Amino acid sequence: MSHRYLAIVLVLPFIFASALVGCTSKSGDGASGGSDGESRQLRILVTNDDGFDAEGIDTIVEALRLNADNEVTVCAPDGNRSGTSDNTDCGSLSTVDETTASGYPVTAIDGCPADAVNYALANLYTPAEAPHLVISGLNSGQNVSQVVAGLSGTIGAAKTAARSGVSALAASQGDFDTGSQYDYAAGAEAVLAWLADHRDALLRSSAAPTDITSMNIPSCDTGSIRGIRLVPLDTAPIPIGFSDPPNCESTLENPANDIEALTNGFVSQTLIPLN
Repeated sequence: MSHRYLAIVLVLPFIFASALVGCTSKSGDGASGGSDGESRQLRILVTNDDGFDAEGIDTIVEALRLNADNEVTVCAPDGNRSGTSDNTDCGSLSTVDETTASGYPVTAIDGCPADAVNYALANLYTPAEAPHLVISGLNSGQNVSQVVAGLSGTIGAAKTAARSGVSALAASQGDFDTGSQYDYAAGAEAVLAWLADHRDALLRSSAAPTDITSMNIPSCDTGSIRGIRLVPLDTAPIPIGFSDPPNCESTLENPANDIEALTNGFVSQTLIPLN
C-alpha cells in the first residue's frame, strides 16, 4: 500500500446527509476530565486489519486527535490480517507497546482484528467506562458487496465490537489499481462528518447496537466526492464492477447498492446486521 502521508485539516468540504447508527488509552490533546455529561468527551477505540503501522489507521487517529473531546485509544494487529473476517485466535494474542507512524501509542496484538477489539474491551477499558464507539479503519481498499463484507477483517472487527454492545463504524478507502494513491484525507473527512452527525446519539445511547455501519470512500482522480448515499450491500454471488474506478463526475443520483454508489463518486454507507 502507499505510504504517502496526507495532511489532515479539520475542514469539512462536503456536507454529508446523516443516517441512523444502529491499545493503551490516551486522551485527546487538552481533554478535560469529568463525566460525559460535563466534558462531552467521546471514548473511541480505533483498530484495523492492515496492522498498527498502516497509513490509513495513522491518518484517522491523527484526524480524531484534533478534537480534544475525543479520547482515542488504539489497539490493532501487529501485522496485516486482511481477510480474516470476525475470526479470533489468529496468533498467540501476546501484546506489545508500539506507535502509529506519527508516534501515537498503540497496543499491538499478535492476533486478528476481532482479537484486538476483544483484548481492548477486556483490558484497556472498565465496564463503567467502555468506549462509546469503535472505528475500524481506515482500510486500504474498498469493502463493498455482501461477498467481500463477509471476508473483511475491517468489518469483522466492527461486528465484534457491536456484539459486545459497542456501536461501531467500519471505514474503507477505495482504490482501484489505476495508479492513483489512496486518498486517506478524504476518508478522514467522511469519518469526521459521520462522527459529528452521530456524536450526541453516541454519548446518550445505552441500547445495544443491532448492526454496524460500513462506509466506503472513493479516491477520486478527477472531480470530487459527490456526497453520501445510504445503500444496501450488492448481493450478487460475483460482484459486478467491484474494481471499476470511481467516476466522481458521474451524474447518476440514485445508486442501487454500495458498489454502484462508490463507483459513481459517492461515499457509500451501509447498515450491516451482526449475524
